[in-house]
Amino acid sequence: MKKRILALTALVCMGMLTSCGEEFLENTPLGVGNEEMLSNKPGVDAVLIGAYSLLDGVGAGPVNTSSVSNWIYGSIASDDAYKGSDVGDQAQITTIERYIPQADIGAYNDKWIAVYDGVSRTNNVINLVGKATDMTDAEKAQAIGEARFLRAWYHFEAKKMWNMVPYVDEKVTDFINLPNDKDIWPNIEADAQFAIDNISNTKAQVGRASKWTAKALLAKIHMYQQDYKTAKPLLDDVINNGPFSLVNSFHDNFRITTENNAESIFEVQMSVGDGGSGQNGSWGDNYNFPYGSAPGGCCGFYQPSQNLVNAFKTDANGLPLLDTFNDVDVKNDEGLSSSDAFTPYTGTLDPRLDWTVGRRGLPFLNWGTHPGKNWIRDQSFGGPYTFKKFFAYSGENAGAESPRANSNNYRAIRFADVLLMRAEVAVEENDLATALKIVNQVRTRAGNVVVLDASGKPAANYLVKTYPAFASQDYARKAVRFERRLELAMEGHRHFDLVRWGNADVVLNAYLAKESKKRTYLNGATFVKGKSEYFPIPQAQIDIMGASILKQNP
Repeated sequence: MKKRILALTALVCMGMLTSCGEEFLENTPLGVGNEEMLSNKPGVDAVLIGAYSLLDGVGAGPVNTSSVSNWIYGSIASDDAYKGSDVGDQAQITTIERYIPQADIGAYNDKWIAVYDGVSRTNNVINLVGKATDMTDAEKAQAIGEARFLRAWYHFEAKKMWNMVPYVDEKVTDFINLPNDKDIWPNIEADAQFAIDNISNTKAQVGRASKWTAKALLAKIHMYQQDYKTAKPLLDDVINNGPFSLVNSFHDNFRITTENNAESIFEVQMSVGDGGSGQNGSWGDNYNFPYGSAPGGCCGFYQPSQNLVNAFKTDANGLPLLDTFNDVDVKNDEGLSSSDAFTPYTGTLDPRLDWTVGRRGLPFLNWGTHPGKNWIRDQSFGGPYTFKKFFAYSGENAGAESPRANSNNYRAIRFADVLLMRAEVAVEENDLATALKIVNQVRTRAGNVVVLDASGKPAANYLVKTYPAFASQDYARKAVRFERRLELAMEGHRHFDLVRWGNADVVLNAYLAKESKKRTYLNGATFVKGKSEYFPIPQAQIDIMGASILKQNP
């Protein structure tokens, strides 16, 4: 950035045909903060806010492919969702969906730049704190602690995506020559632990990290390494001693009017009407609106898969069909126009389906009844469903600069996520009673509030009940993992969960075998064990750093 400013200044001098001399090199351009100006408490906080601001992926280049929700990498690269839209629009995402290892896809470079720009901003905070003379030791520890929490978060995002990546701390001065030849889990853990040891229990502002946020992140870091023993006390501490609880309505985790509630552990803040041209309003997900006459009017991406919809079916006892859910499809309107008669599926369903997925004939929040094809760009390509989970109600998004600027926050870590990780630990310890209790706690909440039709009656045949028992460890493991899919569907976690569980090849190849009969572009797609778990390191970064420094993934 500094090089660009200097180059622009030099060009201006040349254009004036006058001799500027070299003194312009010593002046701070108007509107640009230098180290001296920022080495104080207000400056440090401003730069720290800048580090938080990049959590949504906006500000480092193209935003849709670097969104905090990981809708591409966590959901489309799994069995939860299709790319959607039509065949030609953003075709690079279809390449990702098909597990084709193409390193020059621009989306990967966008995500890399966003993550490492975030890392750079956290390091700027740490270096400025060292020069600030108007901060107390406690204020310095808090600022560095929050910066190191964010540094852990950004590196965690990179680790999930690419596995072998460089770790960049505040002492690094030559990132270009920093290799990716070491496992950086210990570095990420150290940053999260420093945050735990140094930041406050409460948040100065809702979007910031607290000690509890850092504990939840560190637990998640250990879960990704299958280090259940170390994750367990952290999860227990957050669950038993933290200020969190499940809210009564599952849907309250995805409404603007119920943001930053008791279930929110870490929530990325979005806003509209603040002069940000809409880009502060969850702009990384602005493709993911129903098409045509639908609210937003564009662009029809991120369509839930039939496989995901089928997963919400329940049996006569209100329990998931763990092994047979995908044998018969939930009825849909694919191939029908919006004027054709259609009766939605009448079998029993988990109500979380209709808070997550837009279906023909069901209420779409307060926007009216979903009309089916009129809101779908290309049913034959992207299927009959639309994304719904983070959608704003009519009237809740006042002042938006764009119909697709959504002030609905992204709940990056919520209490249900932590509970289900704790249930995983219990299963691996063969503590089936604890796993059962936790899963049933989540399932009980799922049935509290259902989608209602215009007459105030349940909009579908909803039935969700608790498990009476877990008969075996294998059954419990399957139930816990299935519950995690239902609870966190379309939130960008699914691909990464399958990879850390080690069964991504089995699950996703079974998905592709059946789904390719509906979505023909998936024909021939294969998830290759040992190869498809991680995404290609961006070729653009290898070209910059050199193949001898930055090694490509297998």
